[in-house]
Amino acid sequence: MTSIDWTALAPWGLTLAALLLLMVHSFQNRLQLSKLRAQLRERNEATGRELHAVSSSSLGVGHRVVACERQLHELRSIQDEMRQNDPLRVSYDEAARLVDLGADIEDLMNTCGISRPEAELVSALKKRKAA
Repeated sequence: MTSIDWTALAPWGLTLAALLLLMVHSFQNRLQLSKLRAQLRERNEATGRELHAVSSSSLGVGHRVVACERQLHELRSIQDEMRQNDPLRVSYDEAARLVDLGADIEDLMNTCGISRPEAELVSALKKRKAA
């Protein structure tokens, strides 16, 4: 019987073992890579859902802001209209104009329909501004 020279086979055995370890390591890397891809896909989908939710919320807020601006504009218009149609404001404006023309307190009371203290106040304010 011939004896086997193990020293001659040792490099082949080490090469075979290295190849087996390389294949195992490659297989583990593929598994890890597929897990990472799955995690990445899941995170990407979650981010997409969150982005969709945020954009939907922004649109809702935008619509509410537009509605509030519209309502504010309407309220300003109503307020301006109320100021223009306020009978007291008209009588005070008229009283101030009459004071400029030289009307006295009795004239202001009779013409504008305001009380004596109001007429005196309008007259005093206009005279103070003139001074």
